[in-house]
Amino acid sequence: MKELPVRKDGHELLGEVVVGDAVLSVPPSVALSNTGKIVDVYLSKMNDVFKMATLDHFVIMPNHVHLLIVLQTERSGTLRTASPTKALIPRIVHGMKSVTSRQSGFSIWQRSYHDRIIRNEVEYQKIWQYIEENPARWTEDSFYTQ
Repeated sequence: MKELPVRKDGHELLGEVVVGDAVLSVPPSVALSNTGKIVDVYLSKMNDVFKMATLDHFVIMPNHVHLLIVLQTERSGTLRTASPTKALIPRIVHGMKSVTSRQSGFSIWQRSYHDRIIRNEVEYQKIWQYIEENPARWTEDSFYTQ
């Protein structure tokens, strides 16, 4: 799982959380800004760009992004390298940051990112759910700035 914060000052450049409707069972969501739409287009096409990785799930938050990336191999389902996250994940993150910043016309990302290796199906399901429910917990998020 990747957590990519946008700019060090926490500006909500990617969109804003829109309150859902509990009566109609509509959960909160993120209304994307133009910059957020650029990121969304890139992420939606990412699986075509990186053949050894699949973007399995993602959410664009107002000032950061959560990505669930599954790494694959030519044979057994895992990359044939000592550390696949050191080989491929930085290329994926750099590509996304570079392309989306260039299309936005300015640098929108801070330098670092957080990653976590998922080791089993239970952990995978918990992270999938975390990503899915993230807009509903926006005010509890460590990147919430208001």
